[in-house]
Amino acid sequence: MYLAQIHVTYKPSILDPQGVAIKDAMHRLDFDTVTDVTQGKYFEVTLSADSAADAEAEIEAICDRLLANPNMETYRYDVKELANQ
Repeated sequence: MYLAQIHVTYKPSILDPQGVAIKDAMHRLDFDTVTDVTQGKYFEVTLSADSAADAEAEIEAICDRLLANPNMETYRYDVKELANQ
């Protein structure tokens, strides 16, 4: 069993309206040192695979086909083998 921790965010060239709204709210609360905020999505996916390489290949396909819009978003992930339960 493997656990994939996936982070999906907008590409740097795409406007992040929620990130802008959060930054503006931080400034209104006097957190003036904040210069940028990027918000995103976080997923944890547990999967059964024969190897870490197989798990990573499946996570790549899941991200490309379902979790991220490759035109607007980028993703990164970490795959860890879970201890036998």
